[in-house]
Amino acid sequence: MKNLKIYLVLILLPLVSKSFAQQQEKPGPSPRAIWSVAQAQEWQKKWGWLRGSNFTPSTAINQLEMWQKETFDPETISKELGWAEAIGMNSMRVYLHHAAWQQDKEGFKKRVSTYLDIAEKHHISTLFVFFDDCWNPTYTIGRQPAPKPGVHNSGWVRDPGPLYQQDPKLEKVLEAYVKDILTTFKDDKRIVLWDLYNEPGNSKNGNESLPLLKKVFEWARTVNPTQPLSAGVWDFKLKELTDYQLKNSDVITYHNYDGVKEHQQAIDTLRSVSKRPLVCTEYMARSRNSLFSTIMPLLKNENISAYNWGLVDGKTNTKYTWDKPTPAGKEPELWFHEIFRKDGTPYKKDEVEVIKNLTGVSEEN
Repeated sequence: MKNLKIYLVLILLPLVSKSFAQQQEKPGPSPRAIWSVAQAQEWQKKWGWLRGSNFTPSTAINQLEMWQKETFDPETISKELGWAEAIGMNSMRVYLHHAAWQQDKEGFKKRVSTYLDIAEKHHISTLFVFFDDCWNPTYTIGRQPAPKPGVHNSGWVRDPGPLYQQDPKLEKVLEAYVKDILTTFKDDKRIVLWDLYNEPGNSKNGNESLPLLKKVFEWARTVNPTQPLSAGVWDFKLKELTDYQLKNSDVITYHNYDGVKEHQQAIDTLRSVSKRPLVCTEYMARSRNSLFSTIMPLLKNENISAYNWGLVDGKTNTKYTWDKPTPAGKEPELWFHEIFRKDGTPYKKDEVEVIKNLTGVSEEN
């Protein structure tokens, strides 16, 4: 009997070990497929014409200052979203940052939820952005720098920036971050869309950004939120990146800061390769002739949701142009972005009247 027991153990142990190993290696859920065109069109019918701004409260210089516990500013957020609501805006595009999540995961998610509560009170939906290749390459949690006088977005930070190539361990952090946020808010009816990566390839990164772009789509599709996934086309010269974005986005998002003729050409180009709804997630730069009076009517007529850059003049300094700092931070002759001054008065009253006419606010009053 003893020999029989030993024999059975010797026979069964490898089988049990193999079974346990197989269970341990069992793959998680597979990434879902891209939405059908019909699904994307139903999404557009549900939301109608979305119009709003890229929003950072005037008291925050960047994504970290917006979301960290010490500087999260719900009072200013509510006040400024109230100004947006008053001119008929119904959606905002808002940037997140993984470092703020990593510092305080549960607190970060509570603050995101608080933001959504505030926006909902003002009848404003939200489009969230995960990663970003623009502006300063490095970042540090904690106190953020003061704005550099007259310098556009002097404190804005990339996410994750060059650290992604330098630290192999960061990919696991980023995966956990994306999946945690998406899992927490995957069914939130106040969120219209997830913009997975802002301007991949910018800051001369080119195709170096493609591996992370592919990863974030894979992570997001594995969670499978009820909201669509996208990454905005911004430079047609980055062909490989652009092709991937167009082939993998549930709805097509894009940026354009040019005048009517060039913007119309971009729309026509995108529609020639996709039947999916279009969302313009960045436009309006006055010195480039991208104006509320011309581009916003174009987007409404084309049934394209419209998010201009900037709502209120503040610490981001985006009333100054991209590449032309204003000495000593003097008031620029022509604001590049933004709609309101810090006290809530419009930079240009005629622009606000254009917006109100297009959104129907003037007809209601």
